[in-house]
Amino acid sequence: MQVQDTPEEWRVVATTTPFTGNKTSVRTDEVVMPDGSVVRRDYQVHPGSVAVLALDDQDRVLVLRQYRHPVRQKLWEIPAGLLDVPGENPLHAAQRELYEEAYAKAGKWRVLADVYTTPGGCDEAVRIFLARDLAEAEGERYAVAEEEADMEVARVPLDELVRGVLAGELHNNCLVVGVLSLVAARAGDGVDALRPADAPWPARPFEA
Repeated sequence: MQVQDTPEEWRVVATTTPFTGNKTSVRTDEVVMPDGSVVRRDYQVHPGSVAVLALDDQDRVLVLRQYRHPVRQKLWEIPAGLLDVPGENPLHAAQRELYEEAYAKAGKWRVLADVYTTPGGCDEAVRIFLARDLAEAEGERYAVAEEEADMEVARVPLDELVRGVLAGELHNNCLVVGVLSLVAARAGDGVDALRPADAPWPARPFEA
C-alpha cells in the first residue's frame, strides 16, 4: 500500500454561499455519500497561504509574536500570508511576506512542507518554505497596521522552538510543522534534498 493523498471528488448536487467576506467565504455543499444519502457540508473557502521558516547562520529562526483574536492569544509564529492573487507564484508571495513582516530577504529557498490546515472545515492550503542565507531587506519598511502594529520580531534558537512545541507552549500550525519538518529533514537526507522552491503544488497551481 502506498501512503499518499490522492485526488477525489464526491458528487455535489447543490451549493450555496451564505457568507462572503473580504478574503474568505463560507460555502454549503450537498454531497452524495457512498450509500447514496445526501448530507450538507459547510466549509470556509480560502485562497491559500504561504509561510517561511527563516533560519540564520546561528541556527536561529525568525519568529513573530502576534495577537490572534479567534483564540484570544498572542502566538509566536513564522512569517506568513495569503496568496492574494489567483495563480500567484508561492515563492514570490513568501519572499514578499518575509520582507513585509520581518524586513528580511533570503538567498536560499526550499519547500519544507505542504499542508491543509483544517481539511474538515476549510480548504486552506499552505506551503511552508525554508529560507536560509538571511540578510536585511532593502528599501522602505512596509507600513503595518491593526494586529501587525503590535507585532514583535525575534530570533529564537531552533532547539528552543522544538522544546516549546513538544511542551505544548507553542501552537501556531505553520511554526509547529515547519520546525519539526526541518528537524526531520536534517535527520534524514539533509535540507539540500528538500524539494526546490519552485516544486509543483497541485493544491494551488501556479505559473513559474
